[in-house]
Amino acid sequence: MLVLTRKVNQAIRIGAEVEVRVLEVSEGQVRLGVVAPRHVPVHREEVYRAIQEANREAAGTAPQDVAAALAAWSRDGLGQSPQG
Repeated sequence: MLVLTRKVNQAIRIGAEVEVRVLEVSEGQVRLGVVAPRHVPVHREEVYRAIQEANREAAGTAPQDVAAALAAWSRDGLGQSPQG
């Protein structure tokens, strides 16, 4: 992990397109400004993790759904070989 020290109004660059600037420091919090192109997603860590979890859940297939699909496939004769 790269660790940098910055003061208010100082920035860091990530590649040519992303700038992260310290806007304010107060009471144990740091306010950051991020300039990035629209195609670069920028999220707080907790939001990013929630998005990842939602994507994992959406991509998952429940076992009962697989069983129902196999039953329908067999019932409709789709599981038969061309010879019969």
